[in-house]
Amino acid sequence: MTLDPVIRVAELTRRFGDFTAVDRVSFEVAPGEIFGYLGANGAGKSTTIRMLCGLLRPSGGDAMVAGVDVARHPEQVKRAIGYMSQKFSLYLDLRVSENLEFFGGAFGMRGKALQRRAAELLERVGLSGQAQALTGSMPGGWRQRLALACSLLHSPRILFLDEPTAGVDPTSRRNFWRLIRELASSKTTVFVTTHYMDEAEYCDRVGLMVDGELPALDTPAGLKRTWMPGRLIRIKGVRREGAQSLFERPGVTGVEPFGAGFHVQVASDGPSADELVAWLAEAGQPSAWAEQVEPSLEDVFLRVVGANGRAGRE
Repeated sequence: MTLDPVIRVAELTRRFGDFTAVDRVSFEVAPGEIFGYLGANGAGKSTTIRMLCGLLRPSGGDAMVAGVDVARHPEQVKRAIGYMSQKFSLYLDLRVSENLEFFGGAFGMRGKALQRRAAELLERVGLSGQAQALTGSMPGGWRQRLALACSLLHSPRILFLDEPTAGVDPTSRRNFWRLIRELASSKTTVFVTTHYMDEAEYCDRVGLMVDGELPALDTPAGLKRTWMPGRLIRIKGVRREGAQSLFERPGVTGVEPFGAGFHVQVASDGPSADELVAWLAEAGQPSAWAEQVEPSLEDVFLRVVGANGRAGRE
């Protein structure tokens, strides 16, 4: 990395009894980077972020956040970061201004300085004029923006967002990611966990968690080059057994269910979409339709899980 990392993790581990939730994970995050931490529910994302925020003591390994050892000085870490938890953290029976006053007070902010900062953030997140609104009466997307404002009151260098868009509508998700990009452009480092693969395209780099491990870490483009070499062809109008029969054909390296059809990975010099359709017709699948497509991070994730999941390793 060209800049000194603001997050440095080496062999970070967390065990709960005999279960290892995070298994010797290592990575670094640069200042101003949007670092995506992806994986299915239960992959270890939230456990990692809780350790990095000083909320959960590691079982092993080392982690430095903003130059502070998270195991030795968790309270110092908490003062240096902003954190928006996976579960909604606001008080729904308070007004917007009262939530901001409460969280500002937790960071030692008072009086006019807090009022100015709260007003600035309400404008930034698109909630100007809503200071007296009852938090519980607002739509989920608005409450999400208020939670972000509360986490930014003390101007943290690093912002941790744990599943920040879970359960909100697509428009709210898109608007929230616009805010994240604006924060990163002003040199705030953003560490975000999500299980939405499309959101990862907005990240500078992405780590893919599988069963507590981190087998893949790169830019979105780099992940696609590494894990999805060759070409990708989408087929529809075919039954599972027909799609799986393509494995028998030369040049076919992968077949995965995808939406209402399948994604077929072929070598660079492998068969074309028309050739796949012809093969499927010979196999009794005359209604098959196919076209070449660009791989997505969801394709990458399916490939990584297939290669590294516990079931695949046993």
